[in-house]
Amino acid sequence: MQVFIIAGEASGDLHGSNLIRALKARLPQARFVGVGGPHMEEAGLEVLFPISDLAVVGMVEVISHISPILKAFGLITGWLRNEKPDLLILIDYPDFNLRVASRAKRLSIPILYYISPQVWAWRQGRVKKLRRLVDRMAVILPFEEDFFRSHGMDVDFVGHPLLDVVKASIPRDEFCRKIGFDPGRPVIGLVPGSRRGEVLRLFPLMADAAERISRERHDVQFVVPLAPSLDPEILKLDNRSSNYPVIRVVRGQTYDAIAASDLIIAASGTVTLEAGILDTPMIVTYKVSPITYLLGRYLIKVPFASLINLVTGYRLVPELLQWDATPERLSTEALSLLEDPVKRENMINGLKKIKDILGGHGAAGKAADIAVKLIRDRCPA
Repeated sequence: MQVFIIAGEASGDLHGSNLIRALKARLPQARFVGVGGPHMEEAGLEVLFPISDLAVVGMVEVISHISPILKAFGLITGWLRNEKPDLLILIDYPDFNLRVASRAKRLSIPILYYISPQVWAWRQGRVKKLRRLVDRMAVILPFEEDFFRSHGMDVDFVGHPLLDVVKASIPRDEFCRKIGFDPGRPVIGLVPGSRRGEVLRLFPLMADAAERISRERHDVQFVVPLAPSLDPEILKLDNRSSNYPVIRVVRGQTYDAIAASDLIIAASGTVTLEAGILDTPMIVTYKVSPITYLLGRYLIKVPFASLINLVTGYRLVPELLQWDATPERLSTEALSLLEDPVKRENMINGLKKIKDILGGHGAAGKAADIAVKLIRDRCPA
């Protein structure tokens, strides 16, 4: 029995690894092959192509990475044609995965989409393609189930997989002492994303905001939980002048760093839900190329950029995007959150509701049950 799995980004790699473990518990003799990163490989995936060469964002930015993307597509479609696995599982990464799904459909390979494309946000016309290609959807945001069902798709809300993985491993005081911080002083986390391009765009902005904050509050300490796939050299901290505050870099301790922070300045993305689950106040920011941003403004049909605001249904956390993403704006918002107890308490109270909104635990197990049913429906014996 063979299962092919594709995740194109770091968050998909994490959730894919838990899905593989859940599937191995149900199908111990199955072979798992696909596209993934270190988490999926550790869980037992035979990596046909590494995730690191695919993780790019933005319509313009993809052009400079077209060669590895085409190479991956050729390897995958060739493998599917030769091996004809019992199931293809796609994890987010829609532009690439839908092209693969089209090839798999011609080969009569069943397709499960786990962590759906955000077609409810933009390019809603893609839902017709999903309905034609995908046998089953396992979605992780509560409003997605109604959306896909209204378009005639077979869909299940399985809960959000982050609920099973997001937790601090050590108390705040212990984390602070471990990295040389004073537990009695405030901590701000700078979280510029997991992709190289994101970090190159966003970290200089965050570092400049940290410098402004430190002018007003000499007691604030700054930490960067850097994605394990990235080299700390990308931050270029050694090139900064002596006016900049000390910024600690940690790796492999993202949840400990976020939980220990009094607030984070974060790239828009999955990390906003992770911080929400940990009840950590946040400011969300993002920048892309001007062309990508203008195209996005035209195409995107939802009122918020961050998942945390989309899930709650209102502007719980501030979003400073594109031209509003300046060191001045970020530092002003951060100081306000640190120094206004009412504003801070209101945000924390809103964040405490996130876990209930996101459903129960066990998303990977529920998705694995759906996958097993699809396989057994195809191969009853």
